[in-house]
Amino acid sequence: MSRPKAHIVGVGESRYTRWGKIGDVTEHALACQVIKRAVADAGLTMDDVDGLASFSEDRNEAVFLAAELGLPALRFGNMVWMPGGGGGCAAISNAAMAVETGQAEVVVVYRSLCQGQFFRFGSGRMGLSPTGDPQPPTVQRANSMTGASVGFVMPYGLLTGAAAYSLPTRRHMHLYGTTSEQLGLLAVTFREHASRNPRAVMGDRPMTLADHQASPMIADPHRLFDCCLESDGACAVVVTTQERARDLAKRPVEILASEQGAPKGYAFGPFANANIADELYATGGGEEMANRLWGKAGLRPGDVDVAQIYDHFTGCVLMQLEDYGFCERGEGGPFIESGALSWHGGSLPTNTHGGSLSEAYIHGLNHVVEGVRSLRGESTSPVENAEVCLVTSAACVPSSAILLGRR
Repeated sequence: MSRPKAHIVGVGESRYTRWGKIGDVTEHALACQVIKRAVADAGLTMDDVDGLASFSEDRNEAVFLAAELGLPALRFGNMVWMPGGGGGCAAISNAAMAVETGQAEVVVVYRSLCQGQFFRFGSGRMGLSPTGDPQPPTVQRANSMTGASVGFVMPYGLLTGAAAYSLPTRRHMHLYGTTSEQLGLLAVTFREHASRNPRAVMGDRPMTLADHQASPMIADPHRLFDCCLESDGACAVVVTTQERARDLAKRPVEILASEQGAPKGYAFGPFANANIADELYATGGGEEMANRLWGKAGLRPGDVDVAQIYDHFTGCVLMQLEDYGFCERGEGGPFIESGALSWHGGSLPTNTHGGSLSEAYIHGLNHVVEGVRSLRGESTSPVENAEVCLVTSAACVPSSAILLGRR
């Protein structure tokens, strides 16, 4: 007998801004804010919450949030090992495991990210003193395995995500003839979706393919508009049992299946690992995981009505389209060129909120929020009668994904 599936019953978001523009509110205060909003959206109170989960080394530790928010008890506090943006869907999966196994009854998954407060790896603040003065280089002992592995490539100039993920994208272009214009069409499509979303940072800034092609080169082949935003903001979702979900304020969204992990020997992916199998290098590294996900749900790519695909860089979206079976290996470029990702009649409307490229970069948890909105009929780019949504976390790193279904 199968166990009843967990459901998402509430979502909450802060205002999204360009990094450094959120004002005096802190990353921690934003986490508290969005947790409260998500719980209220579900028609619950903080007295109902007994679990908290996040990912990507979130600085807002569950024990302190539980105390400050007045939770009656914290029965489940969890952080995902998948690095960077790879853990967003895994955090949803872990919350689902908690409620399905009785470890907790109502778990809030959250992510707060203020890049204006803490900056990000590869930013111009590296090597500066608190006053902004340049500092001489020093040798420091890495405080994590990830830091140690990245340390091997930094002397060669691999200092940013844009540079690291340009390598598998350029390899894909070499093998299959993928073009910058095809990547640009993807960015333009997501910007057009953002134009209807009042929460999107770039929603009032239309973009054409010519604009994309004229934007500065950041790390060949990544132009400026191939790269995700740098944002301040936070969001959260509430996960609970099927039984509890029946009586709540909003239409529940079922978590049909979830997966997380990495291929053999993958480590941190192309960013730092030179030992990735050659046949995986020009991929997002997620094909094996995707096959498990489809099998677990009893679904196929053709069953997906709308997708929210992690878009830290345009090339990584293209590779995920192939990893998840929406087109054959090497055919991602023509698939994008066909208009498949558009809300206007595309076969796979994707990132209907604008994604990390045009809404906000919140390590992809806002993609889960949009997946819920899509199936509730609340998206600003609604897909009529959408019943199944795929949400993915970052490509080219150990990652995770979920399939959501309308109840």
